[in-house]
Amino acid sequence: MTALPGETPGTVGTDTPQGAEPPAATDAEGPAHAEAPDTEESGGSEESEGAQEPAADGSEVDTPADDAPTGDATDGAEAGEASAGDASAGAEGDAAATAVLSEAQAELAAQRELRERIAKRKAEKGGPVAAGAKLSGTAADLLAAVRAVESGEKAGTEFFDSPAAAPAPRRPAPAPAGQPPRPAPATAAPADRAASPEAMDAVRAVLTEGGAPEALAHPATGTLGEQAAELLRADPWQLLAVPGVRPEQADGFARALLGAACGPDDGRRTSALIGWLLERAALQGHTALDAEAVRAALAERAVSDPEEAVRNAVEEGVVLVFQEGADPTELDASDEDQEGDDTGETAEAPEPVQVLLGLDRYALAEESLADGLARLMNACEKGADWAEAAAAAPSPSAAELIRTAAAAGLVAHSGGEAARAEPAALIAAARGLGLRALGATHSEDGRRRLADAAGAPDAAVTLAGLLSGTEGPGRDEDGALALDLLVVLDAPQLDVEGAAVLVEALADGARLVLSGDPGVLGSAGAGRVFADVLAARACPQVVSRTPDPGPIGELVSGIGIGELLQVEAPGKEVVIVPVRDAGEAVHRTVQLVADSVPRAFSIPATDTQVITVGHGGAAGTRVLNEALKQRLNPGPGRFGGFDPGDRVIHVPAPGRAVPGVVRSADAEGLHLECAGVPVVVPQERVESAVRHGWALSAHQAAGMRWPAAVVVLPGDAAAGLSRPWVYTAFGRGELHLSVVHGVDQALPHAVAQVPAQERTTRLRPLLEALPTPDAAS
Repeated sequence: MTALPGETPGTVGTDTPQGAEPPAATDAEGPAHAEAPDTEESGGSEESEGAQEPAADGSEVDTPADDAPTGDATDGAEAGEASAGDASAGAEGDAAATAVLSEAQAELAAQRELRERIAKRKAEKGGPVAAGAKLSGTAADLLAAVRAVESGEKAGTEFFDSPAAAPAPRRPAPAPAGQPPRPAPATAAPADRAASPEAMDAVRAVLTEGGAPEALAHPATGTLGEQAAELLRADPWQLLAVPGVRPEQADGFARALLGAACGPDDGRRTSALIGWLLERAALQGHTALDAEAVRAALAERAVSDPEEAVRNAVEEGVVLVFQEGADPTELDASDEDQEGDDTGETAEAPEPVQVLLGLDRYALAEESLADGLARLMNACEKGADWAEAAAAAPSPSAAELIRTAAAAGLVAHSGGEAARAEPAALIAAARGLGLRALGATHSEDGRRRLADAAGAPDAAVTLAGLLSGTEGPGRDEDGALALDLLVVLDAPQLDVEGAAVLVEALADGARLVLSGDPGVLGSAGAGRVFADVLAARACPQVVSRTPDPGPIGELVSGIGIGELLQVEAPGKEVVIVPVRDAGEAVHRTVQLVADSVPRAFSIPATDTQVITVGHGGAAGTRVLNEALKQRLNPGPGRFGGFDPGDRVIHVPAPGRAVPGVVRSADAEGLHLECAGVPVVVPQERVESAVRHGWALSAHQAAGMRWPAAVVVLPGDAAAGLSRPWVYTAFGRGELHLSVVHGVDQALPHAVAQVPAQERTTRLRPLLEALPTPDAAS
């Protein structure tokens, strides 16, 4: 690998060149308390940066990775209230010893009453689940259990993980049959709602009374609705449902409104905290959390009895409880063997059952998705003869994919960038057979590349356009997508809620192919759909044997298996630019984009994308975008910080990042051009939904490629590196990759030893429990 003209050559993974200072842990240009980089995790915390709202103190809130309830950090804001938690610590410790010995037996006793109904429901679920039908099996049992708690028929302790005295039943609140449990406002998904001026004024008054900034009025009404003022006055901790608000800020708001009536063990507070913990976990990709981790996080926030707090949240329907790790019937048989063994030998105790807590929106999405995938697998029609199409395929891997899709309703296809030609060949083959076949991508760039590979402009759409009806064939008379075959590219970017909606929209008999690169970063939203489908082995899998070409392809392929290779790049396809500190990293990045890359490769700055580890820090996206704007499109920022010609990233919804260019602004809002399509962002949404886009995070760049990419690795970003991050970022350049390298040995260490962060999800066990198509028939 060689350096560009005017740059210093280097090698990926080598030590800092002789005479250079080692990268500093902090930015040499800034003060000691400079903002730490908002590093990317495997979940969507970075993706949400484009849609942040102001915090309760009026400042923009960035999501640190340690906010997840891992029990690693304490919150000093509630230290004065922590004595309440110390009082019960001894009692919990005394009970722990006996609870551990009887945990499995207690789980069995708590579940025996439900077992007959579970078995009956499983027996009734004999055939495929029809599209749009009500949930059955595990999902139905889950809803039945929650309804029983809400109606007062059963106490929440019967569905909890440790024995305890059941509290008095709550006042009956019957729910209509077939209707899902009532979602708690504190955990509801944020949504933009048009609030009346009266509602906004009422919310501002409550916020002012509680010492919170009036800037929270719009996001509060968007999250809590027209009754936001009444909800906040009755339960000030509902403020915690507003994006960007932290527990200590909600506590201060509650103290201002409630005075002496405010305490750390208030049920409203503990329920809101649990919802907040699970929502924060969802930003990291989890659809559920271990109950013990939730209790530990509550203890750190001065809750004196975390177990009672969790039990109360389950009874109130704020969260749902699940037990994973063993089949109840197997545990029951093992228990009976232990009780009736006459040989004197002690049977091996069953493994402990993991107890998970989750929000209903993600639980029902995973249940619905599992049932929908089973429906597609069981309803596949094998009428057409695909043999001739497979024989004419352009590669052996494409032929294998065609043959596999001909015989299965659900197929998983994995491969790198070059392997994208195989789904394109499948779409073309299916269309040649007269089938309604289509490919869907997450970005306009991906749609264009797939359409070119398939040889038909109408062969590909974006997922957002397909589901909204603005792209694609529309719906049939039953409301399903009018398709026989749908291929979803970049499948690792599918979150569980989006995947559930997509699968529900497919008709019985349609084929679904999930295609993607398992090595890239996961979805910005909760879940790991593609990884769970692969791990469950619930459907046929096709692994591409088509390698990515060139030095960039060789480098990225090595990263995928944990090796940082020194590749030969005679055409300067890969260049390493060593830097000493973050200030030099910013300077070198601007020089590469504005001068070196255009001069050496005739690639204009508009076709070069900068990718860095986080949004904050001395060389994060904010600092880099400011420096690049000053060089490439200087201006006063007269349209809310933007000028015509600015490169931007538009976040129309969480998890979606759409590149664009500013054209103008008027009373309607900021006018953008995104992939040739005019977009108007209302004034009130500009601050939260539009960011400068010369520099992106790797999550924002996933699924897109540019002629050239400049990956910036300042010294203070070392902790945010992982193999999937490096794999994703280094693979965004088609012709050229420059690496501004200031992390020394942290880069090869991350590639070799820092895999993707694990996500806690329930989809894999749900898929593993499904009957195979042969068994179902």
